[in-house]
Amino acid sequence: MRVISKKVLLAFCEKHPVARQSLLAWHEEAAKAAWMTPQDIKARYSSASFVGRNRVVFNIKGNDYRLIVAVAYRVGVVYIKFVGTHGEYDKIDAETVELE
Repeated sequence: MRVISKKVLLAFCEKHPVARQSLLAWHEEAAKAAWMTPQDIKARYSSASFVGRNRVVFNIKGNDYRLIVAVAYRVGVVYIKFVGTHGEYDKIDAETVELE
């Protein structure tokens, strides 16, 4: 999958270095993946949650951080929509959040 954009993850890691290893591991796996359906994601990430508009919520580093992406399965692209702490996640709408 093509992940847009790794810069977002790296910027978050600058502020939250403890999340770095987990986020970069997720990025590496996603970049090597060929997800065609939500079931492909669920097979690897059983704790992933699916919300409207082809969005997926991943638990990062246990459950300390959340990553929301939109997946365009047909073209093989993953768009990062949100990365934050669990507390920050609780304050947003996973179905509509966009990067600022």
